[in-house]
Amino acid sequence: MSEREDLLNNLKIDRSKNPIEDESSSRKLIILGLAVFIVGVFSWIFLSEDELKEVTTFTVKSLQMSDSSATSILDASGYVVARRRATVSSKMTGKVMKVFIEEGMYVEEGQLLAQLDDSTMIADLNYSQSQLNEAKRVFNRTKELAKEELASQASLDAARAALEGLDALNEVRKQVVQDMKILAPFSGVVVYKAAQPGEMISPVSAGGGFTNTGICTIVDMDSLEVEVDVNESFINRVKPGQPVITNLNAYPKWDIPSEVIAIIPTADRNKATVKVRIALLEKDERVLPDMGSRVSFLRKVETQMNEAPKKGMMIPLAAISMSNDEFKVQALNDDRIVITNVEVAEETANYARVTEGLKSGMKVIARFDNDLEDNQKVIVK
Repeated sequence: MSEREDLLNNLKIDRSKNPIEDESSSRKLIILGLAVFIVGVFSWIFLSEDELKEVTTFTVKSLQMSDSSATSILDASGYVVARRRATVSSKMTGKVMKVFIEEGMYVEEGQLLAQLDDSTMIADLNYSQSQLNEAKRVFNRTKELAKEELASQASLDAARAALEGLDALNEVRKQVVQDMKILAPFSGVVVYKAAQPGEMISPVSAGGGFTNTGICTIVDMDSLEVEVDVNESFINRVKPGQPVITNLNAYPKWDIPSEVIAIIPTADRNKATVKVRIALLEKDERVLPDMGSRVSFLRKVETQMNEAPKKGMMIPLAAISMSNDEFKVQALNDDRIVITNVEVAEETANYARVTEGLKSGMKVIARFDNDLEDNQKVIVK
């Protein structure tokens, strides 16, 4: 009986003792709290970085340190054009027998491009040649008879006239046969093939649109130049022989040295522009007709012996803002905005020469932003 009581007593809960705290649970709570704190700190840092504004900067350059000998005074857009471009056709209507060219092929001046059907012309030439041979025999017999006074002088003159007329007609027939061969008028590259064997071509439009007017189009790649439209308000900045830098839209980082050939002496009243021709001084196979391009007209900075060199820093004109008769820029100091007063001595179309307030190597906001405040932190792109 006592053993059963002892077993029952062992199963009873002793409520006189205090519950022991679970040390492992408290450690878990502490670790969890630290983790939440760390995540909160990093979230605040990253969220604050996302709110920073991205800006584009420009590094201030000194005129003495710059290697450039020219400054841009005007920018314009245009296209590459060829001065020598021809759609090659025939002198008369004919049927194409063979075509010897394809797009992209380089042809020499006088090279055979196509052959037209010349069977009828050759037959006319053979007939004309036989008549010419008979006229030569008649003239020779009449000449011998005239020497023996058996033929009159009038008969001799008539025979000579007939011979000369048939000789001239024979030359015409030879030229017609030669015209059935379409030759390249100059050396260049075939950019368009317009006819195929079996088609009819004509120097004029005929046949209700079923007759082509050419064999192909040839472009002389050595004659490529750039044509731009300059606003008539700025045409006074452009002169023949002026240095130019050309950048193709396909190769924006490739500076092609160029110069102004001529200013076309007429204006477009609809666009208020004047056309300017620009020569490319550097020939390259990457330059193709009808490519878009952007040109910068340059002004030479010539320093004379008795003239002191210009001093100061070059920055974009858009980086300067004028307020209360003061010029200001937004400089950067450890990724923070510092609004700085500057003194502008000279302005061009795109740049300004600053003599005070900046030092070479400093960074300024490329375009003045009124939304940025002094000492504001930004992110540089």
